[in-house]
Amino acid sequence: MISTLILPGIGNSGPEHWQSIWERTGEGFQRVNQDEWEAPRCADWVRRLDEFIFPLEGPLTLVAHSSSCAMVVHWSRTCTPEAARKIRGALLVAPSDPEGPNYPKGPVGFAPVPLIALPFPSIVVASTNDQYVTLDKAAEYAAAWKSRLVVLEKAGHINAASGLGDWPEGLQLKRQLQDENGLHLNKR
Repeated sequence: MISTLILPGIGNSGPEHWQSIWERTGEGFQRVNQDEWEAPRCADWVRRLDEFIFPLEGPLTLVAHSSSCAMVVHWSRTCTPEAARKIRGALLVAPSDPEGPNYPKGPVGFAPVPLIALPFPSIVVASTNDQYVTLDKAAEYAAAWKSRLVVLEKAGHINAASGLGDWPEGLQLKRQLQDENGLHLNKR
């Protein structure tokens, strides 16, 4: 049974990324694969997420990294109320700033990132030294999205290069989000 959707950012999450490690546990994690990982169109990613969620039964938790955080917010603006009700929570990790100076060239449609309240509970996890988003911008996103903000000290882009391994603290945040919203899935 799928209970958690893994939503990698640009470039997909490699084998040492915590998202990939979580997926390999086989505990209800399923990656939403995109057709284009290097120079994607946000609208295509949104459409794929919608197509993926449509046949699934809830409750579902979204675990997004980097540009997929913006994709989740764009999706929430256009999804059906039925689809939104399936989502009981979203863990939004290292939301990148598509208008920032270090954002890669090629991706289209991620900017501007909608500054709207999400229709489901969420946690934003940001780092004090992420090259793709300032802490102030991540805090602005969290406030607009009505998300709880969790700040990691010097964790970079919170990816494989951050040396987090299977990132048990992140898994605990996901479980807290699920528990706070009536989900009691994927507990070890």
